[in-house]
Amino acid sequence: MSEAEALRSALAAYDLDEADLALLDGAEGTPAEPGETSIGTLAIVGRPNVGKSTLVNRVIGRRQAVVQDTPGVTRDRVSYPAEWAGRQFAVVDTGGWEIDVAGIHAAVAEQAELAISLADAAVLVVDTTVGATDTDQGMVELLRRSGKPVVLAANKVDDQRGEADAAALWNLGLGEPFPVSALHGRGVGDLLDAAVAALEAAAGGGEKLTDAPGVRRVALVGRPNVGKSSLLNRLAGAERAVVDPLAGTTRDPVDELVQLDGRPWRLVDTAGIRRHVARTSGADFYASLRTQAALERAEVAVALIDAGQPISEQDVRILQLVEESGRALVVALNKWDLVDEDRRYYLEREVEKDLAPWAWAPRVNISALTGRRVDRLVGALDTVLAAWDRRIPTGQLNSFLGEVVAATPHPVRSGKQPRILFATQAASRPPRFVLFASGFLEAPYRRFLERCLRENFDFTGTPLQLSVRVREKRKR
Repeated sequence: MSEAEALRSALAAYDLDEADLALLDGAEGTPAEPGETSIGTLAIVGRPNVGKSTLVNRVIGRRQAVVQDTPGVTRDRVSYPAEWAGRQFAVVDTGGWEIDVAGIHAAVAEQAELAISLADAAVLVVDTTVGATDTDQGMVELLRRSGKPVVLAANKVDDQRGEADAAALWNLGLGEPFPVSALHGRGVGDLLDAAVAALEAAAGGGEKLTDAPGVRRVALVGRPNVGKSSLLNRLAGAERAVVDPLAGTTRDPVDELVQLDGRPWRLVDTAGIRRHVARTSGADFYASLRTQAALERAEVAVALIDAGQPISEQDVRILQLVEESGRALVVALNKWDLVDEDRRYYLEREVEKDLAPWAWAPRVNISALTGRRVDRLVGALDTVLAAWDRRIPTGQLNSFLGEVVAATPHPVRSGKQPRILFATQAASRPPRFVLFASGFLEAPYRRFLERCLRENFDFTGTPLQLSVRVREKRKR
């Protein structure tokens, strides 16, 4: 009988509940995610504040896209999976397109034009209460040049009285305008029937919704204006996300399938996380919630920190959020091209002091703007994901902990010394260990055991979850 089997049989003398027995009988696995088949990509386009994001939320059946009664809330092109009449497709929300704009508005318009070029079909949203404007006419010309099938949505038709105004949009020359109310859902079914028919007729020439098996999901997180969108553009090799000196440019999580080191990766650029979500309002509040949701869907997070600025309370809070979510972690000190010798000295002191709780996470010094050392991110991601997936055999785990406890036993408290009876790894992704003990293990000793596990089994870049179940001997 092995040491682990002997320890396991010794537990029979202790009071164990059904949850304990289920845990001991087998470790939980991580189910694979089923794939999906997409018929194509549908771009939702139009000028600012016509209700594109509201329509996207109606199509996907949940409040996912940020909506606010202010023009210009959506800035990037953002893709969401959708389904209608048994057909899977991707719907892309875009920023408002305008004629002859400059600065960030020009970048937003470029993203909308790129969304049209990559889509299989488009839905042009027009505000029926305002009627067709010069900007709408310009968008019609752009859509005609693209050669893509177009469905015209006459939005904000809340009742029959607005249908006459919708009929006036025949003048745009795009065919039948579908009167809809994205806010209330009126007429959206007929619009989707036409949109799905357009996608099927296009025979799927655009970007596809699904990822191949084994594609790892990476969330780029950090406070506003640390360079997350710049890093996404650098890794994607294209201007995929809107970049502007204005803090908080990104509001919706922007995802992109990119090739790094010859392998596909799903990168998600998120909105900058504010200090306290409860203190934000409007679009920033919902953007923060969506950033946290994007982190939950990811496997690993690259936490960007502005190396040219002092490490802030926000940076620390973001690292805490990643650890609490159980995601693997890589710390990227961005804007390294702006760091001089004096700043480097103080930065090292700040890292030692403020980032000490995350010393287990690998650190990469990069410049998303110049591309300096960005290629090192792939190696760091491979390392932390391997640790995140790692599972330790029960016999090896108990043998190792037995040696550690023999060399450094738990301190005696009130004349009693708790013993570790048995240990098992309950799960991976992240690794979670359960220790059965005869008494309470104090927090410093649990941290000591966690540090020993990290060093011996190379859990670089992944949080470890260590729980203790105190069990007493069964009374005779």
